[in-house]
Amino acid sequence: MISCTEFIPAYSEFFKFLHQKAGRKEVDRFWNYLSDTYLKDTLKRLIKQHGLRGCWLYWTQTLNEEAAEFVLVLDEDNNYFGWDMRKCPSKGRLLKYRHFTPYPDYCRHCDALYNRVLKPLGYEYKIDFSRCDRAQCKGSIRKRV
Repeated sequence: MISCTEFIPAYSEFFKFLHQKAGRKEVDRFWNYLSDTYLKDTLKRLIKQHGLRGCWLYWTQTLNEEAAEFVLVLDEDNNYFGWDMRKCPSKGRLLKYRHFTPYPDYCRHCDALYNRVLKPLGYEYKIDFSRCDRAQCKGSIRKRV
């Protein structure tokens, strides 16, 4: 069986292809499709059932499956879920390749996928992409009050 990490270069190249053929709007449309198709039955269900704890349950499983290096913080009393991605396996893999250039906005797919689920449920999603060049990011989720 091929692991999900084997598809990372293909994803990046596909994002570039879409962008070159139809522009950034088409890349966004594809990311929306992925979010609507694959996250509604996982992340959305967990958040509806568990609130912020659903975020923790979702990302604990997915980030461990991807072998990421990360720290998650869940503070339900203060309406806070946050992460510190210390080594994103997807972006880290792309940065190691020398035979092609990754899609420049590759990391933004996370923002597109997750914000689309969280916003309609009343959550605020913030992410800091300033360390993407090192396969790192930080972010937080809070229920809007």
